Amino acid sequence: MAAFPAHLLLLALLALALRGAAAAVPFYDDSAKEAYKFDVKYITVPVDHFSFAGNETFRLRYLVNDTWWDKDRRKPGPIFFYTGNEGDINVFAQNTGFMWDIAAEFRALVVFAEHRYYGQSMPFGDKSFSDRKHLGYLTAQQALADFVAVIREVRKGQAFPRQSPVVAFGGSYGGMLSAWFRVKYPNVVAGAIAASAPVLMSAGLTPCDAFNHVVTSVYHTAAAECDGNIKRSWSAIRNITKTDEGKKWFSETFELRKPLKTAEDVNEFVAWLSDAYVDVAMANYPYPANFLGKMPAYPVKAVCNALSQKLSDEKQLAKAVFNGISVYFNYTGAAKALDINGTDAGLGINGWDFQACSEMAMPMCSDGRSDMFESSPWDESIYSNACFARWGVRPVFNMTGWEFGGRDFKGISNIVFSNGLLDPWSAGGVVRNMSDSVVAVLIPEGAHHLDLRAQNPADPPSVRGARRLHRQNIKKWIKQHWSASVSHIEDDAYRNRLLPQTTASRLQHVDYDALA
Repeated sequence: MAAFPAHLLLLALLALALRGAAAAVPFYDDSAKEAYKFDVKYITVPVDHFSFAGNETFRLRYLVNDTWWDKDRRKPGPIFFYTGNEGDINVFAQNTGFMWDIAAEFRALVVFAEHRYYGQSMPFGDKSFSDRKHLGYLTAQQALADFVAVIREVRKGQAFPRQSPVVAFGGSYGGMLSAWFRVKYPNVVAGAIAASAPVLMSAGLTPCDAFNHVVTSVYHTAAAECDGNIKRSWSAIRNITKTDEGKKWFSETFELRKPLKTAEDVNEFVAWLSDAYVDVAMANYPYPANFLGKMPAYPVKAVCNALSQKLSDEKQLAKAVFNGISVYFNYTGAAKALDINGTDAGLGINGWDFQACSEMAMPMCSDGRSDMFESSPWDESIYSNACFARWGVRPVFNMTGWEFGGRDFKGISNIVFSNGLLDPWSAGGVVRNMSDSVVAVLIPEGAHHLDLRAQNPADPPSVRGARRLHRQNIKKWIKQHWSASVSHIEDDAYRNRLLPQTTASRLQHVDYDALA
């Protein structure tokens, strides 16, 4: 099969990393626009939390619902805190129904904090993406420090020991942040539900081909011939589009808004199609959903219905691919043409592109033999050079492993890593228990952070079980929080009883000359 030229290879790799991680964002569903209510608030935070070299600040947006919060009892209700990821925070508030579903049960305050450089939280306004000088503060470490400031703000008026325990929630990159929030600030966060969080992929601890192997397996499971037809379709597309006549036929068959004219146009289409298969796998939910576009229940199966028989004729195969992928871009029949350059509402494309070129590089590759994609080897130097050309920075590979520990969770507690086995990002997730309190929850029938979505009658038993385990762990973390508060009070009382006799009698007997 034809391989990408070197410069296009990198663009495809960047696109996959971008679409995959950034596509973790649940898309805004207008029909559910008023489902969840919240107050919009802002807090002024430093641009740089870790230096005294400057005093720049900006306004960070966060959303709050206190309908169920009981903050005045002796043990006030918890704070359910969503660690916002790469998009407008409204998107997450409307599409993380699990937090809303259990808020009344726990009498919790619900908070969704926006990630800096996304949505309305721009440190330098219109100049935020103008150059490296302004963009260099876009890091997970800075974002976590922002979240600490938000928690301090919503806890105002709560003095120790009556401070509400905080439980962090997040999906995909947000799940990575929720886990790292507990790692970096265990004094602030009692526990974390990290759903579909590829912490091992960003830390460079996962083989670059693992992601595409999971995608291939999902399609093969849906129909035995499906992944094979997709694998053969790449050479068919290349062969058909070698001539101008073939490009014209292909553009008309796929109803392309922008017809294919050049070899670069073909490469862009191939990259789009690869991403589309990934998106469908991520959104392979048991009910119709508006995640990454409107799609039916189990959309992978719907795509594979058109590709379930072995096809050898190249044009027949191309038509079958079009019929299958129409599930992704035109399930409702409303689209008049296929626009492969359409943008995804709610996503901070530039922001994630920069992060993927700095601290969040995720090596990905395919060999075209053991997976259903074209051959695309991973080349660290090509990736780095393209990042430098675009942003003037080079990625620090494995940076999150050094910053947050990678797979080393010694001394860490109270994190649940949940992964759906239909989700390609489970390839880089924690899928086995690391300790008694850093645990893995597997959801065999689950796609991308299905457990954080609102409950649905079509939910499989495994996701219902995962949510029960989440509630059990949250209860345990809250109990531990209050037990630790009691211990601190007892320590203070003991210290106060001990202090008078220590200062009055014990210190006068110390021979400091002898100690020297």
